[in-house]
Amino acid sequence: MKVLIQRVGRAEVRVAGSPIARIGRGLLVFVAVEKGDEAADAEYYADRTAGLRIFEDHEGRMNLSLKDIGAEALVVSQFTLAGSTRRGRRPSFDGAEEPERADVVYQMFVSALARSGVPVRTGRFREMMEVELVNEGPVTFLLDPRTEPRHRRREPD
Repeated sequence: MKVLIQRVGRAEVRVAGSPIARIGRGLLVFVAVEKGDEAADAEYYADRTAGLRIFEDHEGRMNLSLKDIGAEALVVSQFTLAGSTRRGRRPSFDGAEEPERADVVYQMFVSALARSGVPVRTGRFREMMEVELVNEGPVTFLLDPRTEPRHRRREPD
């Protein structure tokens, strides 16, 4: 599983030009489910997302989490994060989970994040979406099994 987190002033998702979800200040979270991901991965990354201290405190230091400031998350499935550009010019998506299984694990992530006390809005799985955001900072982090110290590590593609 790969999770791309962006601290935003606001974000919105549209399908066919119509808004389906929006948040104010909070996190825009793109989630890619990779082959072999399971409930434990969804729980781990949801916990990391909710607790990541990337909002500024009164001293201007990144010391507060999404939960600390009571902000929302907008979670969007983005299988292209599981893509590999190692060979040639066309990305390979061999590492991405099959859509039916990916949707199940994606929903597990969304549920786990909501259970942690974070208000969650979502995009629409397997739809062509327009995502509009105002990135604060900019602040962007990639949570990846190859860089997460307490999570199982996978070999690079």
